[in-house]
Amino acid sequence: MSTKLEIDIQFASPAIEASISNIASNSILKKWVKVSTSRYGLITVRFVNAAEAKKMNSAYRNKDKPTNVLTFSYALDQESLNADIILCLPVIQKEAKEQNKNIKSHLAHLVIHGCLHAQGYDHEIPKQAKKMEALEIKLLNGLGFSNPYTPQ
Repeated sequence: MSTKLEIDIQFASPAIEASISNIASNSILKKWVKVSTSRYGLITVRFVNAAEAKKMNSAYRNKDKPTNVLTFSYALDQESLNADIILCLPVIQKEAKEQNKNIKSHLAHLVIHGCLHAQGYDHEIPKQAKKMEALEIKLLNGLGFSNPYTPQ
């Protein structure tokens, strides 16, 4: 078994790939994933459109709307993980604009957010949310990004 982290970056269309490449290269996307975990295994990061995100959010979360990020964790232990992180570019772009955030920093936050979910972090309970948010802030600061929870 491999003891390294494999990261597969996928795009639902050439248009989404072109839009993402204007924000961050594949190597930068992979760097964001790598800072989020010391585990080995496979993380697939897939960028989708609103229709695909809505379909998945409806099927897996019973919410009939697209969402910014969905995480599917298939295997997780102390050393390894296997997960898919689904990111919806139109929702991310809309949120960044509405929240007056830089699109690159918002995308970095959501990649890290999805990776933390893949490792069992959650934000449904306030205590868990504080722990997850503190780690997100620390990781983002280490990458040169500001606190995503501070109003812009």
